[in-house]
Amino acid sequence: MASHVHYAEGRGDDALATLRRFLDTLPRQPGFVSAELLWSEAQPGLYLVMSRWEGRVPSLDLAPGLRGWTFETVDSR
Repeated sequence: MASHVHYAEGRGDDALATLRRFLDTLPRQPGFVSAELLWSEAQPGLYLVMSRWEGRVPSLDLAPGLRGWTFETVDSR
């Protein structure tokens, strides 16, 4: 079965709290493997949740202001 990665992006003052709440919902979803909340000093105000899924990513409810993308793993080491 193929694995997938989902990225949710938020920008601005409220993004960190919004993405923390989003992160808390993920373990209840079918196929969830793991997730991380990411921040980079080089991109102030930008936050990402990167989540890994076994099989297809279920329909995820993104709060207003968040954007999301799903990628299928085509190779790994």
